[in-house]
Amino acid sequence: MSPDTFEKLRERLAHVDEDQGWFFAQIADRVVEQRKAHGISQKELAELTGTTQSAIARLESGGRPPRIDTLLRIAEALDCELVVELRRR
Repeated sequence: MSPDTFEKLRERLAHVDEDQGWFFAQIADRVVEQRKAHGISQKELAELTGTTQSAIARLESGGRPPRIDTLLRIAEALDCELVVELRRR
């Protein structure tokens, strides 16, 4: 990797924290949307996924980044497909 390319990559990565907030908020919104569409409470979702109601509340409020395994269990409980992509910009 050339020094110029490396520096550009480093500059982009410096903004990852800012982008994470938006990304996690999008995930949280989708979880809330799907949970409500299925007519289940945070407590019920927690029971289905093997976690606590407070963990679901933190995820839905964007207070904690969700782990992939947690998202997989949530997707399964909500009869959804979890899609994760890495796309070139």
